[in-house]
Amino acid sequence: MSVKLPDYIIHGDNLRVLRDMRSEHVDLVYIDPPFNTGKRQSRVRIKTVRDGTGDRTGFQGNRYRTVRLGESSFNDSNPDYIAFIRLRMLEAYRVLKSCGSLFFHVDYREVHYCKIMLDEIFGRASFMNEIIWSYDYGARTRRKWPSKHDNILWYAKNPKQYVFNYAAIDRIPYQAPGLVGPEKAARGKTPTAVWQHTIVGTNSKEKTGYPTQKPLAIIERIVKVHSNPGELLLDFFAGSGTLGAAARKHGRRFILVDDSQDAIDVMRNRLPGCHFEAGIPSDIA
Repeated sequence: MSVKLPDYIIHGDNLRVLRDMRSEHVDLVYIDPPFNTGKRQSRVRIKTVRDGTGDRTGFQGNRYRTVRLGESSFNDSNPDYIAFIRLRMLEAYRVLKSCGSLFFHVDYREVHYCKIMLDEIFGRASFMNEIIWSYDYGARTRRKWPSKHDNILWYAKNPKQYVFNYAAIDRIPYQAPGLVGPEKAARGKTPTAVWQHTIVGTNSKEKTGYPTQKPLAIIERIVKVHSNPGELLLDFFAGSGTLGAAARKHGRRFILVDDSQDAIDVMRNRLPGCHFEAGIPSDIA
């Protein structure tokens, strides 16, 4: 009888954890590191309760009062950003299995420098796609075209052998269904490398209050298409733990690493039943 191996949430410095992990051990790496925006990222956690004299108006004119639960924040500025990331990417390459993939989530500020750095580590032939996650939310500058997208770089460690489960791709509506006929319109189409999806809304059920939380649907698409059930997934900038939530939902194992106590607290609530560690577990070292 096989023993189900645990999922891990590790509180610690990700470089130390990576260096202690055995080589070619994980099937998929997804990371959403700090974007080096030069700003302090923060998110206030709130809830609303019914109150006739409250500060918000809801459905059918009902009044609600806002209750502040807390705030998460971090300083997103690093003058040696590429050097900081490079050390971790060298280790990510080492712990990734030969048929595994890396997904590197960043934005327009650093993506070009990050691609050059990843080309050097993985090899240019291993670069498979730049996925554009497009969203439509927030203020719009009048000084330039508003940047309402993130960039996700996909690298396959072996560009001739990697996981791509085409049948697992979710389908989306045609923009002009009348041009393809009723059968195709009903089935929908597979997405391109431009993924349109809203951010995690303030009142969304999946909202955790973590400042840089990414939508579950975006990470689910990566998990379903680029890994198989039972495989081991790694995120060493885990934040709110969205990779773990997607992995658990679709029958994958996961290791999540973060050095922020706020992130650990969020993941404890979001992913009950995990093993919480302050160091590297013996079965992955």
